[in-house]
Amino acid sequence: MTIAFVFPGQGAQAIGMGKALAESYPAAQAIFDEVDEALGEKLSALIWEGDIAELTLTQNAQPALMATSMAAMRALEAEGLGIAKAGFVAGHSLGEYSALAASGAISVADTARLLRTRGQAMQSAVPVGEGAMAAILGLDLAAVQAVAQEAAQGDVCQAANDNDPTQVVVSGSKAAVERAAVIAKEKGAKRAVMLPVSAPFHCALMQPAADVMAEALAAVEIKAPAVPLIANVRAETVTDPDVIRQLLVEQVTGSVRWRESVQNMATQGVTEAWEIGAGKALSGMIRKIDRSIASKAVGTPDDVQKLL
Repeated sequence: MTIAFVFPGQGAQAIGMGKALAESYPAAQAIFDEVDEALGEKLSALIWEGDIAELTLTQNAQPALMATSMAAMRALEAEGLGIAKAGFVAGHSLGEYSALAASGAISVADTARLLRTRGQAMQSAVPVGEGAMAAILGLDLAAVQAVAQEAAQGDVCQAANDNDPTQVVVSGSKAAVERAAVIAKEKGAKRAVMLPVSAPFHCALMQPAADVMAEALAAVEIKAPAVPLIANVRAETVTDPDVIRQLLVEQVTGSVRWRESVQNMATQGVTEAWEIGAGKALSGMIRKIDRSIASKAVGTPDDVQKLL
């Protein structure tokens, strides 16, 4: 049996996430303390008792979700189920940073600071209201790429997240994404849903944020991960720190190739995926991609105990 540890991206955030882990496992509490110290603020107070609108701000959601994932990792480690149990790690967008922290490639403090920078840079790359994202349901990647190309009309419109065989997200200029939603329905999509996001992630409009991350990542130590990372932009395993650094820059403007990443796991013998942190969104996607991989959410002390 080969297990992949997978880490959620934005959208999984919820007030109170990770609190029970911190109350049950001192090592999980220590993660939230470490992230608070790295950022110079009580992010943990926002996560556990704050306002969901404030937590959902990109600059807060990104380090908060990583902290919750790492708290779950520390709980697993306390029960003897650490990174050595995994054959691979992978994460959806910001979850890739959680995967790298979990596998020892980047320190937790550096990861928190990188994600704060990433969130701020992605938010400020495009003025609010000028970009958008939409989930296209019921069309495959090739069909959505064709829709995006037709909808662009001189604006930016790209397939940003290839989540599973039934869902591809487009990102770009607001007008172009709105056109894509209409065209997709005409081409047979079941639904086209405008997403409540604050910026158009994973498209060419994010280039200013990619430039910021290139500088930030250049200043951070990255080690070889303890187990191979299946990287978003290649859907392939990587272990070389310099390659990881470059792919994290490319990831800002590049597509999240989640469907192909999961298919890669299956071809390499993965039979279980543990979704470590908040929510169960990745587990749902994995079931749609390859039912031979059993997925388990690990976000509470009860979830950890069930694995024992």
